[in-house]
Amino acid sequence: MLTLFKAMFKEEWRMHSTLFGNLNFALFPVLIFAIAFMGAFLLPLVHNMMDTFILSIVVHAQFLLMGVMVGSFGILGKEVMNRRFGQSSLIAYSARSLPVSERILFLNFVVKDILYYFILWVLPFCMGFLIAAPFINLSIFWPLLLFLTISLAFLTGLCVVFLLSSVYAVSKRALYLVLSLILVAFAVVSILYSPVFALSYLLLPANLFVSFSYSGLLISLLLIFVLFFLSVVFYSPYDTSSEKHYKNLLNSWSEKLSFLKDSTLVAKDFIDLYRSGIGIGQTIFSFILPLCLIWLVMSFVNQFLPQTGILFTLAVVSGVIASTIYTWLTEFDSISAYYFLPLRLSSVISAKAKTFTVLQAVPVIFLAVVAVISGGIGFFLNSVVLCLSVSFFELALMVRLCGLSPGTMIYNVRVFLVYILVTGPVILVLLGLTFISPALAYLSALMLIPAWLMMKSGFKKWDSEDFTGL
Repeated sequence: MLTLFKAMFKEEWRMHSTLFGNLNFALFPVLIFAIAFMGAFLLPLVHNMMDTFILSIVVHAQFLLMGVMVGSFGILGKEVMNRRFGQSSLIAYSARSLPVSERILFLNFVVKDILYYFILWVLPFCMGFLIAAPFINLSIFWPLLLFLTISLAFLTGLCVVFLLSSVYAVSKRALYLVLSLILVAFAVVSILYSPVFALSYLLLPANLFVSFSYSGLLISLLLIFVLFFLSVVFYSPYDTSSEKHYKNLLNSWSEKLSFLKDSTLVAKDFIDLYRSGIGIGQTIFSFILPLCLIWLVMSFVNQFLPQTGILFTLAVVSGVIASTIYTWLTEFDSISAYYFLPLRLSSVISAKAKTFTVLQAVPVIFLAVVAVISGGIGFFLNSVVLCLSVSFFELALMVRLCGLSPGTMIYNVRVFLVYILVTGPVILVLLGLTFISPALAYLSALMLIPAWLMMKSGFKKWDSEDFTGL
């Protein structure tokens, strides 16, 4: 058992260090520590503007989302690994070739993910806050309590998605049914009582931070244990669809997309998404779920924002998250696979940018729903222009920095810092303009000019890059 766990842990490290580089990846927790340490000095200012419970919800919601995104690998990871690295696979997916129970493998996989990403994300954040506490005259009790509660929030999100992944392995319909029941239950509680009441039960650790009690701690631990236990119990080691057969779709899809210059490459991207089966899962767990939770949290700070503040803030956030669609399109590809083809890398990137453009329908539809529900339908066009301008600017930045490997932006410290330093000021300026006047949202379209220049620069950069040895 311990040997298996160590092997999985080493495998996770080697996979990340291979993709991002040993030093850049090793420095990532240091970056998280630094961000938390510096952010702690802003707490007195933020506390004067925002209620403690709302601030607690915002922080704990972020770590709940982090757990959700990490855990979603259980649903999305297998297809990505097989398509991205060919026949190679993870130890967790080698049950039939190892003399060990499939459930033991899954148990080790879950525990490994919990510990690995806890060390990577949660621990450095808490240590940054803890070290900063004496400098801001904050009692040591609060950093220690935060360490406990955000750990619980992270574990809750992680175990929820591990359970959903087990349900998904049994039946996709069962997964959609469970998600629907959760949404309905939350909506009913919100209507009968209040959204704050519903959210306080959704984010028990946030409530625990504001009003600590041993009974609340026991309930939170019990919930995590139940989710963890059920995920292992319901886990099915049998892949009923391990062998799949598809008819040739490339020619027919290329003809439908013939109005595009790179129709064959664009068709290949859509076929990859379709055959991988991750399209719906990515949309739910990487886009819709995070944005819905952010929308919910923002509804409680509405009094600090202008009337259209929620819609425009969500438009900006949607643009940032929508830009990650580019990573969906590159998850299945390796640069080396294209390098030996009679293609320029700029042609491949350009094709993925066209696919990316088509998929921007997802954030537009989301913003339409938000505009209707929030009563801001009159500002829908403003929000769409703002969202798409941010999304395409971020796309161009990712292309310039990462080419066909945008995943390196997350754990590569150098690239991540450049991304933050460029994106942060742009977002702050755009939000400031929209708070002054909704009409100023249209000025965000000017971002398309530097986006186009960065895209052209990225094409030139990656066409001239030497990939010998890959």
